[in-house]
Amino acid sequence: MELLRSAHDGLSMVVIGAGFIAGAWALAAHYQERLRTKLLWTAQHTFHVLIVVQVALGGILVGFTDVQADGTHMFYGFLTFVGVGIIISYRHLSEYKYLLYGVGGLFVMGLAIRAMFLNPIA
Repeated sequence: MELLRSAHDGLSMVVIGAGFIAGAWALAAHYQERLRTKLLWTAQHTFHVLIVVQVALGGILVGFTDVQADGTHMFYGFLTFVGVGIIISYRHLSEYKYLLYGVGGLFVMGLAIRAMFLNPIA
């Protein structure tokens, strides 16, 4: 249990850092075509996978251990997960794809920051 809790806590900063990098890079790529590389999409997908892993770790902690989490923290965690789904579902907007991934990624990062600062674990 302590390992899962430490992983969930430690991964939160990684998620926020990855969200900033992926979101800012995509936003810059909207304006600078030279930034539109395969590595940008690797960063985006890594950020999305990290969100899924973080939410799964939180769900396992609450569901299978005696950890009590604040309802607001769980709500924001769920919103980050849904936010990634919404971003991915609108990826067909080719003209605004980089803007969507940039602003959307930074928004999801903000949700993750909000969830992190709610002091969720009792």
